[in-house]
Amino acid sequence: MIALIDEWQDADGTIQRRDEKSDLGGTMRLGAQSSDVKPGTLAHEIYGPVVTERHRHRYEANEHYLDRLQQAGLVISAITQREKLTEVVELPREVHPWYVGVQFHPEFKSTPWDGHPLFIAFIKAALNHKKA
Repeated sequence: MIALIDEWQDADGTIQRRDEKSDLGGTMRLGAQSSDVKPGTLAHEIYGPVVTERHRHRYEANEHYLDRLQQAGLVISAITQREKLTEVVELPREVHPWYVGVQFHPEFKSTPWDGHPLFIAFIKAALNHKKA
């Protein structure tokens, strides 16, 4: 479901390819990228229509499985604007009260004085669940 990035396009349009025996240099997705967030999702409640977050990883959701995952109930709630990569997934609230998975690193934008919106939303949901 999650796979090593093995192909990407350089800024000049050149296609680069790697396999499991190649040096991994250059295959990392880095920096801030914006994604469109699907209305009616928990991610939309947290971020609004667009989320811009930082990345530092070599793995992506395998697009060949996305339709089957969605048919099984997984919600793909944010997709990158440029590459159309999966950024945020979640389960419907009738399945789980708060289940969100992200491809980016929210900790890069969180401080002890100003928590990241994702962390704040999780803590609020946990407190509300405890009260209920």
